[in-house]
Amino acid sequence: MDLVYRLGRCFFREVAHGFTDFRVIGAERLNVPGAALVACNHVSFLDPPFVGQAFHEAIHYFARKTLFDHPVAGWVLRRWQAIPIDRDKPDATSLKQTLRLLRDGKKVLIFPEGTRSSNGALQSAEAGVGLFIAKSQTPVLPVRIFGSYDCFPRGSWFIKPAKITLVVGELWQPELDQTQETGRELYQSLANEVMRRIGELHP
Repeated sequence: MDLVYRLGRCFFREVAHGFTDFRVIGAERLNVPGAALVACNHVSFLDPPFVGQAFHEAIHYFARKTLFDHPVAGWVLRRWQAIPIDRDKPDATSLKQTLRLLRDGKKVLIFPEGTRSSNGALQSAEAGVGLFIAKSQTPVLPVRIFGSYDCFPRGSWFIKPAKITLVVGELWQPELDQTQETGRELYQSLANEVMRRIGELHP
């Protein structure tokens, strides 16, 4: 684990347990051997680091490509194992990098909704997560975070005391050979199933 990543993980672990009441339900399911797409709902900037610090191993994240243009932010994001992605015009670069990481047995955190919720409610899934599933044929670990919206909602400048719970679901291996769907229809179907599984998770 990179030193900068380790320091960041320790910092956010202190924030999670020192400033919020952070708990994990189903923590034993985080110990997934090998590669996995960790699929989570997205309601706060705290979601990526809070989910990441719950794992005992380093995981990879997606970050807006423009953030890497800043010399300091770009350096930190690379050391935190972030994958640059253009949300407006996704290209093959992020897909290839993600597939390479998954083939190397790494874990990648992905938010099927594509962007943070404006009110804390679940949103519809975008087909992109289905594309990653179909191309990698990697198992999916659905997780759902509660309370991070109350702690640090969109547009906030300060963290508020809150109870944050991360619920870990069962590992799901899609049976792609059992479907007749192809292309975008397949990707959207897989994405919808991921969100359905996330939506079934409750504290």
